[in-house]
Amino acid sequence: MPLEIVRNDITVMAVDAIVNAANPSLLGGGGVDGAIHRAAGPRLLEACRKLGGCETGDAKITKGYNLPARYVIHTVGPVWHGGDRGEEALLASCYRRSLELARKHRCKTVAFPMISAGAYGYPKDQALAVAVDAIGRFLLENEMKVYLVVFVREEYTISKKLFRDVQSYIDDHYADTHSRPRIQSLREQLWRENTENALRTDQALARREEEGGFLPELSAGHAPQAKPRPQPTAAPRPDWDRLLRETDEGFSGMLLRKINEKGMTDAACYKKANVDRKLFSKIRVNPSYKPSKPTVFAFAIALELNLDETKELLQKAGFALTHSSKFDIVLEYFIQNRRYDVFEINEVLFHYDMPLLGC
Repeated sequence: MPLEIVRNDITVMAVDAIVNAANPSLLGGGGVDGAIHRAAGPRLLEACRKLGGCETGDAKITKGYNLPARYVIHTVGPVWHGGDRGEEALLASCYRRSLELARKHRCKTVAFPMISAGAYGYPKDQALAVAVDAIGRFLLENEMKVYLVVFVREEYTISKKLFRDVQSYIDDHYADTHSRPRIQSLREQLWRENTENALRTDQALARREEEGGFLPELSAGHAPQAKPRPQPTAAPRPDWDRLLRETDEGFSGMLLRKINEKGMTDAACYKKANVDRKLFSKIRVNPSYKPSKPTVFAFAIALELNLDETKELLQKAGFALTHSSKFDIVLEYFIQNRRYDVFEINEVLFHYDMPLLGC
């Protein structure tokens, strides 16, 4: 995928360039800066002396020397002063200028640390949001593989409000799957204590299951009131032209059709989906291509499909959306709330140690 969040030591990343969160002198320091200088060897410091320092928000480049990376891009992030001294613009500039230098030197793979989120005091959730937004904007216009490298869990924090909203949605929907043993126990208790109520309970539960609704809360001695069945209505006239056209349509066919219907270009779609161009080409030329579930969801997000359309696209690839999977519930949350930013979604998925969208 073009942007991937990983846990790793940036000094061992075998990429074209790693980014160093440096101080203005570029002469080494603590944290990531010190680790990169130690791993690269003394020639890196010699090269940095010749650069004459670096302004906050700007970036400069040297060779990687003893590092696996060919280049080190040195950028100076802002010190956090409360957010009213242009810190956000300066931090975004760090990512943008670093990526521009990488492109100028024909780098295809770049690894970033979390800039300014350590000793410089930038709030970690805000630093992450700026990083993902700046990198995402660049990747919409450029072909490059970018890694956002997190060394320890404490470096990585998503928005508290976003976490609360997603976690609440998971709790509301995932809990139903795990409440069935308790419901079964209460049903057995009802049968022992009140046969009439137990019979009404089983009838109501069966109807709920048929209608796809959530299971009701039960208490001994009480049974849910049965709801009247809706009266059948006349079936709508089938759209035979559409049905015949889509009878043999697989995942690839539906994806390409949806891209055309949305008026998108192929490139706009796969970039918005965080999918590599080569993977998209495989899907386009192979009508029987079977993608992974995260890839299907990535395209659903890129195309801004509603939940029913997403379920149809999943079905074409041989998958289903289920409340027995927390991964599916997280994606359902974003789709239901029409939040179609694949990078924001990947922030949350990484937080929960779930597969990221795009591969």
